[in-house]
Formats: sequence, structure tokens, C-alpha cells
Amino acid sequence: MVSGSSSLLVMSITLVVFVVVGVRAHRHGADVEDYIVARNSQSALTLGLSFLAAGMGAWVLFAPPEVGATVGAVAVGGYAVGSAAPLAMFGLLGPRVRRVVPAGHSFAEFLRLRFGRAFHAYVVGVSILYMLFFVMAELTAIGAVMGLLSGADPRIAVVAVAMATLAYTAYGGLRASLRTDRFQAWILLSLLALCCAAMLALAPGAQPPAAGAAAAGPNGWSVALTLIIAVTAANMFHQGYWQRVWAARDDRALGRGAVLGVLTTVPVVAALGYLGISAAARGVALGSPPAPFFALLAGGPAWLGVAVLVLAIALVASSVDTLESGLASLVTAERPSTTLPQARLVTVALMVPAVVVALQGYSVLQLFLIADLLCAATVVPALLSLWSRATSAAALAGAAAGLVGACAGAALSDAGLASVTFPGGVPSLPPFAGALLCSAAVSVGMSLASGRVTDVEALGAAVPAMRG
Repeated sequence: MVSGSSSLLVMSITLVVFVVVGVRAHRHGADVEDYIVARNSQSALTLGLSFLAAGMGAWVLFAPPEVGATVGAVAVGGYAVGSAAPLAMFGLLGPRVRRVVPAGHSFAEFLRLRFGRAFHAYVVGVSILYMLFFVMAELTAIGAVMGLLSGADPRIAVVAVAMATLAYTAYGGLRASLRTDRFQAWILLSLLALCCAAMLALAPGAQPPAAGAAAAGPNGWSVALTLIIAVTAANMFHQGYWQRVWAARDDRALGRGAVLGVLTTVPVVAALGYLGISAAARGVALGSPPAPFFALLAGGPAWLGVAVLVLAIALVASSVDTLESGLASLVTAERPSTTLPQARLVTVALMVPAVVVALQGYSVLQLFLIADLLCAATVVPALLSLWSRATSAAALAGAAAGLVGACAGAALSDAGLASVTFPGGVPSLPPFAGALLCSAAVSVGMSLASGRVTDVEALGAAVPAMRG
């Protein structure tokens, strides 16, 4: 444990450093275009570290260790692959999107041109819902970490992180997020290695060989596949990632950045999952709900608690500033006449409901899974926009079929239709599989039946320029 006063001091110093790093990324004379896109400016190294930092969050201290302790190694592997798969998708699809819409600002903006306002409005709603839940989850998590490590009021951490990230993101835009991501990525990689090694060395009990590896039964495979579908589908609606597609210096930088993001994300998630496996194998009391990471940390030296606190702050700040920038970019791109002061105001305003919910200390995991399911029902119709045979009617019908498929899959599961709401926050494969398969079948089938062909590349010329 860390004393309350020490934890507040450590948090304050860490956040001030992040603010200084982020504010220094501001460019004088920058316009709204640079604020939300920073077009063709970022190297592969910056993108790779940003992909890692933006995708990580305090959730990695809770979810992978719990999955490792309760389900096993196969599920941890699914979590690691699921966390990295979206980055691979952006590396593969990104160059195509850059060629189709070289002057784009968001993928939703392209969908409006490709499929019309109805499907576009639905996708914007799903994207905002998902990103807001992500922000709420991260802010709630840093409050929980502060409470677990020091007993300090969690609300202080929620407000402090929100204000600090807004200070540099609202001022410097995407460039500030990218600059701090690079800095925070090195912090989290080094501190994570230190903390994992120390916790395994100091934890009580002896770990038997291959502990946890036997959990490769049907449940382990089901959870693994569910996590891959849910995480990949949801992150396709993460505007923070799409910003980095256009921010890449060129296609080569984007591809290499995505590869670097994958190669760093997989071992990070796997290592944290292994901590959960190790905790269960050692017979450590995991708590209720299970928190293997913090169970291993209990009784450790104060310096290790300080290191974990800095690690948690870096994890939350890196994901929250990306989400703040992404939300502002998504909303700003809907109004090309938006001025830079207005864009900054949007950045701040969108965080108000997230902070209010996070201050309540609710568990948002169940809502998070519902948002993931909406994304899974919509992701195939949305990505088919890059296919010349896809039609707007097929996209709308496919999204609707995805929702029906999710309900049908849930109804056929052991838990029944109620599993579509994920009671207890437990992921379930049938709703996700039903959503993905039905949306794909209907959207592809209707598109082929229509016989219509669209010149997708020609749509890029219709993207309006930002005038603010």
C-alpha cells in the first residue's frame, strides 16, 4: 500500500509531466485540419508506440489477469490476439482508405458519402457510444486503482486524469495525443516489465510447471473467440485509430507502425494474463470480484505500489487522451465549418458525461459488452463500403440483420435471450457469432443480388475540406 498523501503527490507529478509533454506538441498557427488529423506527418515508430499506448488502458491490469486466473491460457491467448487484431486490420485496410479518401478526416465521413445519411448516422451513434463507454471505463478504473493502492478518494483520480488529459489534448489536438502516447508507451513497457518481474519474484507460494495451461477446454476456446470478435469489431469504430491512418507519413509508415503495435501489444497482454495464471496456481486469494494483479501485489514493498500507480496513470492517460481526440475529431468532421476554438470546446464538452458517470463508481463492463455487440453487428456492413459492389440498402439491412442475429444467437444459447445483455458482465459467444454471421450474409447477399457497381475511388473527391 501507498499512503494517501504519497499517492496524490505521485499522481500530481506524473500528470504534470504528461501535460508538459503534450502542450509542447502544439503548433502555432495550426488550423482545425491539423488539430484533428495531422495529415501525413507521423513516422512508423511514433505510430507503433501510439497504437500500443492508445489501445492499452487500466483495463489490462484487471481483465487479462482475471481471464488467466479463471479461464486459462487459451483465453489469454485470445485476449492477446483480439487486442492486436484491430491494429493488423488498420495496417491492412489503412492504405486502401488513404487511397480512396486521401483528404478524409474520419471513416464515418466516408460512410456518409458511400451509403447515405441513415447508415452514417447509425455508425456515428455506435462510435460515440463505444468511445464514451471506453472513457467511462478507464476513468472508473483509475479511481479503483487509486482506492486499491492507497485508500485515497477515487474521485480525486478521476477528476485529475480527466482535467490533465483535457489540458493538453484540447490545446494541442491529435499531435499532443501522439506525442504523449510515444512518451507513455516507453513508460508502460519499462514499468510493466519491472512490476511483473518483481511481483512474480515476491509473490508467495510455488508455481507448479505449466500452471493454467490445461484450461484449453470448450469454455477457454469460446471465451478466446468471443474476445477476438468483440475487441476487433469494436476498435473498427474507434476514431482515435482512424485518425492515425491519415496522420501516417505514408502507407509504409502506417504498415510498419501497425506491425510494431501488434508486436508490442501481444506480449503485454499475454504477460498480464500470465500473472493471473500464476496467481491462481500459487493459491493466492484473488478477491471478489477476482483481481489477480492486485492480489499478487498485496503485501509488496511500497516502491512497487508507487511503480504500479505510475503505470496505471500512464495506461489511463494514454487511452483517454486518444479517445478525447477521437471523439472531438468525429464530431468536428461532421461540420466542416467548425472553427478551432469550437473544436476545442467540443473536446471538453464530450468529456462531461463521461466524468459524471465515472464519479459514480459504477461497473460499466456490462454496458461495454453491449456496445461491443452493436459494433459486431455493424462492422461488416461498414467495412464493405470499400467494396464496389456494396449498396446502401445492403448496409442498412445487414446492420439490422446483425442485431436480429445477436438476439437469435442469444436465444439459442444456454442462458437464453437474456445473454444478449451479458448479465454479470460475462462475455458470451453466441450473440457475437450471430451478429457477425447474419450481418455478413445479408449485406454481401443483397449487394451481389443488386448488380450495382460504384466507383469508390471517385467518392474521395467529394470530401469537404475543413474551413475553420
